[in-house]
Parts: sequence; structure tokens; C-alpha cells
Amino acid sequence: MSAFHRLNEVVASPEGDVTYELDFGRDDLGIAYVAVRANASLMLVCQRSLEPFVLPVAIDARLGLIVEEREEASLPPGYEPLLLEQDGKLDPLATIEDELLLALPLVPVNPDYELPEEITGPDEEITPPEPSDNPFAALRELMKK
Repeated sequence: MSAFHRLNEVVASPEGDVTYELDFGRDDLGIAYVAVRANASLMLVCQRSLEPFVLPVAIDARLGLIVEEREEASLPPGYEPLLLEQDGKLDPLATIEDELLLALPLVPVNPDYELPEEITGPDEEITPPEPSDNPFAALRELMKK
């Protein structure tokens, strides 16, 4: 993961491996695309416990290759646009890093973390309040007279 400089700025540890695969091609409509598949185990800091945890990330995306932004409208559904450099070249590492960054949660929370009992309180069954008398019942009785 040391090759992903921007990603290393947001993870708790740059340790770990990223496996990825890029498939380039053209679909039936002649749209140039790159299929990105990547798997990584990223070390993040849980925003509840402030402890590090490992978040497995799996990416499977199809990116439509465009050179100008106006070409984005011509991409079929299911394609995310990928704006190439003016020379038409693609940086594979930057593409994979972008997809990993997009897969990160806005607020990382360890799904296995449970709040301590001091915060949540004991597990007590909550009983709904008894229904109170209708405040308009007395008015209804007065109107009947």
C-alpha cells in the first residue's frame, strides 16, 4: 500500500496488501471502459472507540473512459466516468487509489464495537407510558348537558 500516497494519509496504518485487476475493453456500443476489481484490508480508526480496526474493502466497478467532460452524458447506465489525461493516458495506480478512497466510509465505525454500559445503560425493557385520560373528555361531557 505504500504506493498509494493519498490513501495512506487517511488510513491508520499503511501496512497491508491491495490486490487488483484491470480489464480494458470496448462494450457492444463501442464505449471504451476499464473494469476495476480490487480487494484490500484497510486499517482505519473507529470514531466511536478511537481504536484501530480492519475494514475489508472489495471494489468491482466499470469506468467509462472519456477525454472531455461533455462525453460523460453519452455513457450508458452502470458506467462511472473516468476522465483521462489530455494525452489519453491512464494512470492505473491513481485509478485504483481513487476507487479505494471512494469506498471508504465517511465516518469509520467498527461494526464489532459495542458502546459500554455506562453510556447505554442497563438492558431494561422500556414500557410505554400509560395512556392518559383524554383532556377533551370533560368538555365532551359538558357539551352533552
